Amino acid sequence: MEFTDAYKQTGSCCFSPDSRFLAIAVDYRLVIRDVVSLKVVQLYTCVDKISYLEWALDSEYILCGLYKRPMVQAWSLNQPEWTCKIDVGPAGIAYARWSPDSRHILTTSEFQLRLTVWSLVNTACVHVQWPKHTSKGVSFTQDGKFAAVCTRRDCRDYINLLSCHSWEIMGTFAVDTVDLVGVEWSPDDSALVIWDSLLEYKVLIYSPDGRCLHKYQAYESGLGVKTVAWSPCGQFLAVGSYDQMLRALNHLTWKMFAEFMHMPTLRNPCNAAIFKEVDEPLQIDMSELCLNDDFSHYIQGNCPENATDGNSRVKYKVMDVPISLPSQKPTIDKPNPKQGVGLLSWSSDSQYLFTRNDNMPTVLWIWDIRRLELAAVLVQKEPIRAAAWDPTCPRVVLCTGSPNLYTWSPSGACCVNIPLPKFFICDLKWNSDGSCLLLKDKESFCCAAMVSMLADSTEDSSDG
Repeated sequence: MEFTDAYKQTGSCCFSPDSRFLAIAVDYRLVIRDVVSLKVVQLYTCVDKISYLEWALDSEYILCGLYKRPMVQAWSLNQPEWTCKIDVGPAGIAYARWSPDSRHILTTSEFQLRLTVWSLVNTACVHVQWPKHTSKGVSFTQDGKFAAVCTRRDCRDYINLLSCHSWEIMGTFAVDTVDLVGVEWSPDDSALVIWDSLLEYKVLIYSPDGRCLHKYQAYESGLGVKTVAWSPCGQFLAVGSYDQMLRALNHLTWKMFAEFMHMPTLRNPCNAAIFKEVDEPLQIDMSELCLNDDFSHYIQGNCPENATDGNSRVKYKVMDVPISLPSQKPTIDKPNPKQGVGLLSWSSDSQYLFTRNDNMPTVLWIWDIRRLELAAVLVQKEPIRAAAWDPTCPRVVLCTGSPNLYTWSPSGACCVNIPLPKFFICDLKWNSDGSCLLLKDKESFCCAAMVSMLADSTEDSSDG
């Protein structure tokens, strides 16, 4: 793993879909860099500080959300003289995104008053009233021809189906939900999966014409579904709930075929590899050094208490069962309790998926769907900030706000120290071909060139 120097950033950073470029927000400037050399390719100046960045799917255009203005500016990578500015006025902007055709921008106003589709071709705009959510609640079909938008009016939840060609509303139907959380098209675009955090039936399957095809109920009382994710192969639907359970459904009958519990204590029988992050002091041989008494007293009197931090590193220690995992008791008198499966993601081959149970924030669980068992557990010293699968192979990376990057693959796990001073990884992102990893600090970023899985398998599986 090779790391670049650190560069300044003040907000959003993202790779282009074709993996060739990296867009970085630096206050009110948009900087486009080449992924390989990190040389500046284009530099654009916005009228205000950039709050959000997003590439169009064709990697030709990029939008900058200036939410404080409120305004959206779009730029063309191949035509630097081309500009686009969308000023929504008093309604404000809470979120902006691209449509699949890369020629329309969708904005959600503040207080979810309306969702507006802006055309970059003929400057036309279409409004959808009362969207349910700001960033969530919009799903496009795999072919990009239709969009499903969650709306709410008269105390009921609705699904609006829009044509992505004319942006006309093709149909609207009410759904049997109390608090609709999200919507996703099935992989074959034949059905809509809708989940609710409060309703008795937590997951509902609808046809595009509004017929309810199936209702799935995991349990009867308490909060419902927290996260939902389709496997890349399209055969499995993973559902994470507030009851700290992970359930997997198949896409043919919508029946559950696997159920996993995030246990506070792991006991036999357990085939999972358990990796715990521990400190490993560096062993320095002082026998050959000769220091006089005055210099020794100076060292002892001027060495700060935390000076030894630089003389240690971390590694993974393989633990045996039984083992108790660190957990927190969620507060029951506050909304959105830190409990349940809040992080859920599939590997690119659909064999593995990782979860983070929010009342165990320092633990990452990795499940093997083919064997229907727990494959590995990573126990960190600090809460997990972000985790992501390599888009080309079953390898996951995660960060905890420390100077270390943590990786796992079926061959083992390791800790990698970032060779940059005062660089604490708060977020990370892969590019689409898995060759580069973006690591973000609060005010800077660097890139890591990743080695192949074949090279990974030859390394030590317990430390790095």
